[in-house]
Amino acid sequence: MKISTPGRICLFGEHQDYLGLPTVAAAISRRISIEGSHRADEQIIIHLPDLKAQETFTLSNASTYVKDRDYFRSTLNVLRRRGFVFSQGLECEVHGNIPINSGTSSSSALIVSWANFLSRNADNPAVISSKELGEIANEAEVLEFGEPGGMMDHYSTAIGHVIYLESTPKIYVEALHPTLGTFVLGDSQQPKDTLGILARCRFGMEAIIKKVTEYDPSFSIFHTPFSQASDYSSLLSTDELGLLKANLEDRDLLIEGKKLLQQSATSTQETNDIDAAFGQLLYRHFQNLRDHKRTSTDKINRMVEASMNAGALGGKINGSGGGGCMFMYAPNCAHEVADAIRREGGIPYIITVDEGTKLEQ
Repeated sequence: MKISTPGRICLFGEHQDYLGLPTVAAAISRRISIEGSHRADEQIIIHLPDLKAQETFTLSNASTYVKDRDYFRSTLNVLRRRGFVFSQGLECEVHGNIPINSGTSSSSALIVSWANFLSRNADNPAVISSKELGEIANEAEVLEFGEPGGMMDHYSTAIGHVIYLESTPKIYVEALHPTLGTFVLGDSQQPKDTLGILARCRFGMEAIIKKVTEYDPSFSIFHTPFSQASDYSSLLSTDELGLLKANLEDRDLLIEGKKLLQQSATSTQETNDIDAAFGQLLYRHFQNLRDHKRTSTDKINRMVEASMNAGALGGKINGSGGGGCMFMYAPNCAHEVADAIRREGGIPYIITVDEGTKLEQ
């Protein structure tokens, strides 16, 4: 049996889900697969040739975690708590072409694939909905280890295509079906600075919200108009005010972007006009990430600008930031944009929007 799951890019709402704001994400045509079968004993053997590694444990000792982020065991335990029974071991091999540790959700794609594989190979096998697979993966990766993180990666890789996700006041997932052309993903090969970025973008913003709300109880990150942000200029430093404005504008860009994506699915308007508007929104989001949230790097900035000069319609840094990947929307010039990224020292991958986790035939 072979299961594969895509990576993902965040189109709108980067660094906003942990504030309770929605996100729009797209699954991409780079995937992680797990292929294997049952064993006669109770051993779980997972071959990871891409990493030159192997994981081995038994069904009877799976409940004890032996390392941080022990995701293969945690996924099995989450499924057991949901009623799945396992009496036979499994041996499988993992392969993937998603850039690792680069903000494209390689770990979430792996866990979704593993959950899908396990649930189909239990003593009481079941084909779980993509939405539930996303929930299981989030529980195994985030909740089981008390880590910070939203649900975008898990839902996006499990469901596939383009999704709109709300987490407040409750989980709401909507599948979008826009007509989108080619993207180019660019790996900067710079390691991400997840903790450093979170200290500014999450904890810094939470402190700003607390300060502003104490001053003005009517303030809401969900509803306060962008134009009202200047009312707090005497309360906040220039840096804090910029971060607040960036988050309010990014919130509004997502709303505008979602409408545009919905329009592209049904409109008879010229595709070029919609593509151009979509690209502009992506680039405006990038400017906020670059200038105010400061998630980008000099190298990624150069990769983005070189791509724009090569004809890309827009794009942004992807993921937690401080390194990792960026992507550009280039429906008519993907190879030129890929060459521009390569000249700036990045590794380009031409990608399209792809389907979610699936059983390979």
